[in-house]
Amino acid sequence: MSEVEIEQRIAVIGLGKLGGILLRAFLDQQLVSADRITATVDHQENAEARTKIFGLPVSTDNLDAVKDADIVLLCVKPAGVQALCEEIAPLMAGKLLISVAASVPTSAIETYLASGDSGGNVAVVRAMPNTPSVIGSGMTGLSPGRFATDEHLALAKSLFDAVGRTIVLDEKHMDAVTGLSASGPAFIYVVLESLAEAGVKVGLPREVATLLAAQTTLGAAGMVLDSGSHPALLKDEVTTPAGCTIDGLLELEEGGLRVTLIKAVVKATQRAAELKG
Repeated sequence: MSEVEIEQRIAVIGLGKLGGILLRAFLDQQLVSADRITATVDHQENAEARTKIFGLPVSTDNLDAVKDADIVLLCVKPAGVQALCEEIAPLMAGKLLISVAASVPTSAIETYLASGDSGGNVAVVRAMPNTPSVIGSGMTGLSPGRFATDEHLALAKSLFDAVGRTIVLDEKHMDAVTGLSASGPAFIYVVLESLAEAGVKVGLPREVATLLAAQTTLGAAGMVLDSGSHPALLKDEVTTPAGCTIDGLLELEEGGLRVTLIKAVVKATQRAAELKG
């Protein structure tokens, strides 16, 4: 349960996969009560289904959802941001918009909102969370827009702190955040799956191999976070002279795992930058 409760009303616009993950986490953490949340989706049948799932009103009417909200959480795909912002712009004066749309800069969102009564002076915070937010182990990068105050940023941070860790950084780094921490879970799942497959190869039952791989991955990450040590130093602590670990590490180096992972993050970051267009 979160130690902080948000009293402002929140509209989740685009209750798809990521929006659903965040909303479920907010509710489970008791960060926001259901009676202070509205949400929208594209189709009526989806609205009815999600109303039952989340126990709060979900509709297809963006303007109705936004009109009484203090915070608008924008969870649509990048291609839909402009049309959505222009639709809700007349109602956005005095509100905070938090966008989790990958690759769309705050300056663009501010421009899209300029047709409203606010004249475009809307507080915008760009957020890039990842899917482990659903279990409270997320990682979110936050960047404030031109009109966002420290209070707005603190409010956005309190939302995402409830689902993991947050970091505030210059917006020029947000594509890299997308490539590393937003895409990163998929890369880790491939590594974890490979470790489990290796366990099966050397004779372990699959469920045992998967448990060993998953808990080992979790524990290693926890060591980095808790100790603050560089991963290389922690690796050296495991690697004894003439032991089995060094043989395994040599195989990883020969196979190019390190370079391949670096390339994966670089490629995902480049793709995030391309989505701006």
